[in-house]
Amino acid sequence: MIHRFDFLVLGSGIAGLSYALKVALNGTVAIITKKEKAESNTNYAQGGVAAVMSSMDSYDMHIDDTLSTGAGLCHRDSVETMVKEGPARLRELMDLGVAFTRKQGELDLGREGGHSVNRIVHAKDLTGREIERALLARIAEHPNIQVFENHVAIDLITEHHVVGERVIDRTNIHCWGAYVLDEIRNRVDKFIARVVLVATGGLGHAYLHTTNPLIATGDGVAMSYRAGATIANMEFIQFHPTTLYDSGSPSFLISEAVRGFGAVLKTVDGEEFMQRYDKRESLAPRDIVARAIDTELKKRGDDCVLLDLLHLSAVSVKEHFPHIYNTALTKFKLDITKEPIPVVPAAHYSCGGVVTDIDGRSSIHGLYACGEVSMTGVHGANRLASNSLLEALVFSDRAAKHSAAFFGKHSNERIPEIKDWDESGTFNSEEWVLISHNRKEIQQIMWDYVGIVRSDLRLERAYRRMVLIQNEVETFYKKTKVTEGLIELRNLALCATLIIRCAMKRKESRGLHFTTDYLERDNAHFLSDTLVD
Repeated sequence: MIHRFDFLVLGSGIAGLSYALKVALNGTVAIITKKEKAESNTNYAQGGVAAVMSSMDSYDMHIDDTLSTGAGLCHRDSVETMVKEGPARLRELMDLGVAFTRKQGELDLGREGGHSVNRIVHAKDLTGREIERALLARIAEHPNIQVFENHVAIDLITEHHVVGERVIDRTNIHCWGAYVLDEIRNRVDKFIARVVLVATGGLGHAYLHTTNPLIATGDGVAMSYRAGATIANMEFIQFHPTTLYDSGSPSFLISEAVRGFGAVLKTVDGEEFMQRYDKRESLAPRDIVARAIDTELKKRGDDCVLLDLLHLSAVSVKEHFPHIYNTALTKFKLDITKEPIPVVPAAHYSCGGVVTDIDGRSSIHGLYACGEVSMTGVHGANRLASNSLLEALVFSDRAAKHSAAFFGKHSNERIPEIKDWDESGTFNSEEWVLISHNRKEIQQIMWDYVGIVRSDLRLERAYRRMVLIQNEVETFYKKTKVTEGLIELRNLALCATLIIRCAMKRKESRGLHFTTDYLERDNAHFLSDTLVD
């Protein structure tokens, strides 16, 4: 079946929904989402949105905090754009009905690691869910927007899929939509559109332990790479330092705002340890805290460290973190006001992705990318806490404006005839068990060898095995009818390989990439993005 829209949005997080609402003023919009429309990394975001909303703060302070955390690789123009346009985007959310937490009529600004002042706008400890709620309410009311739940994008449609023979110029590729698996009807449809936005979120499930929802399998990065888009900085994977120990998959996140509120990290026998690693102690940036915890665990042989709130007011803890408190109590039988929280790091955020300019444009004509799937340059080698939702808001707005203009300029041009999805010669495999275990193997390899601490030996070993897995998966994919599990496995294998390739190129330690073979930064050779195309 063929679906024709003016704009196609892959993903239903804050970036995709914000973009859809704005471009819907210019044409019809289809939103493709793998599960229910509210299932996204946005919905899992507890902390908040960093923005200059106080007279005690300034653009320069927020810019400096972001650049400092990014370890020399942030693109200053992108950072300045995000910081300066952020407050206006926050006010738009408020106008849409997002109920941010206030005290005495003023925004209750929290603080997280790496920030020099309180600037985290939040809705208790469920900020992402509140933003998602308001955006989805407006989406449901809009006559130009149609949401396709339980649909899985397989590949972007480019010159490779045009009917007839033609020479493909990899420097001049166009995107005209995507092939999408309709899980309910068990068929692959063509979604044709003049403009496509990839906003599929992250790739946390390339790792054994992650805070990300099950949908975070790197689909957007993998599809864009296969289509010919430039990808960069995949080695910079942020591990959130504090997730609840032994809480399953995805790991239950203990927001950075808890440390901002005054919680202290300790060993299991009650010793504070962060002062040995950074003068900011428990409020140091995530990469420093995650490495410190990893070092303590390996040095002591413990399974976890403790996040202690017992010195804080129990009433205040419950008031500020109702979701964390209630979930810990009801699901895990842990009262965080009476006993310390056992925590371990877990894969949380990818700072790399599809390379875009400050208007969200990728290297492919008609293809835009926003949110965690993109690499705008704002995060550099390490993301400052709560800059992720801000980035999604600011750059989805800019992408919407630019793509509306692009659509107006090219709307009358003919889209070439696109091949139907061809599954001839494939079969419904009964041997899925022979390949499905590769997902767990990918996650284990990435966790053991491409995690918080790396080395040349670990990366080389990981790369050899990942290439074998990727070849096995691709061979199986070509002869088998597509399923959601197979699509995700194919994407995870590719993303894992891209992460390893980028990590092998960077012969230094910087930000989130720490290797025991090159302990220092090397600005002479590596003060630049790691590109793969």
